[in-house]
Amino acid sequence: MWLQRYIRLPLRLLIPLTILVVAGCAASGPRETDRDKAVGAGTAGAQPGLPLPEVPPQAATMFEQAVAVMAAGDFVDAELRFKEFLLQYSAFPGAHVNLAIIHAQNGNDAAAQAAIDAALDLDPAHAAALNQQGMLHRKNGKFIEAEAAYLKAVTAAPDYALAHYNLGVLNELYLQRLDVALQHFEVYQELVGADKQVEKWIADLKRRVSANQRTANVAE
Repeated sequence: MWLQRYIRLPLRLLIPLTILVVAGCAASGPRETDRDKAVGAGTAGAQPGLPLPEVPPQAATMFEQAVAVMAAGDFVDAELRFKEFLLQYSAFPGAHVNLAIIHAQNGNDAAAQAAIDAALDLDPAHAAALNQQGMLHRKNGKFIEAEAAYLKAVTAAPDYALAHYNLGVLNELYLQRLDVALQHFEVYQELVGADKQVEKWIADLKRRVSANQRTANVAE
C-alpha cells in the first residue's frame, strides 16, 4: 500500500539545509562542522516492521499533502496537518515521526520524545523513528544512546541509508571511531549512489585510517 511503502528522500534534497541543523552537543563535544550540519532529520513514511492497516485513498492524500507542506518549510501548517491526520488515522507511525521532526526543529525536545515514543509504541522496529531517536540523543550529548538507536534502525532496515549516514557522522565526529565511520559512509554511498560530498569524506577518512594504522605499526 502507498503509505506503507512511502519513504521520503533525505531531507537535504527536500528542505533547506539551514532548517535541519542539529543543535550542538555538550560544550566539551566536537565543534559543529559542515558534515555535522548535513545530518538529515529522518523519513516520514513507514519502514519495515509491524503490519499497518489498509489506508483509504483520502488518507494517502492527506499524508502526502502534509509531507509537501513540511518539505516547503511551513512547519506550523505541517504540524496541524499531521495532527489532523492522526485524529482520523492514528495507527501510522510515520506521522508521529514527522511531528517529532517538527518539535525538534522548534526546540521542544519533550514533545519530540513523546512523538517518537508514540511511533515506537505502534512499531518498535520503525527505522525512521529509531533514527529520529538517535538524533535527539545526539543533540543532547547522549552519544552511546544515539549509536544504539541508529544501530537498531539499520538492523530493522539495513538499506535505510540515512541511519548509516548518521552513524558515520556520530562515529567520526563524536566517538572518534574513524574506521567505523568509514564503513557506514561507504554503505550510505552504496545505497544512495554518487554523493560527491560524502565521496570526499570517504577519501579523507581512508587517508586518516591508513595514517593511524601506520602509526600503530611503528609504535609496535
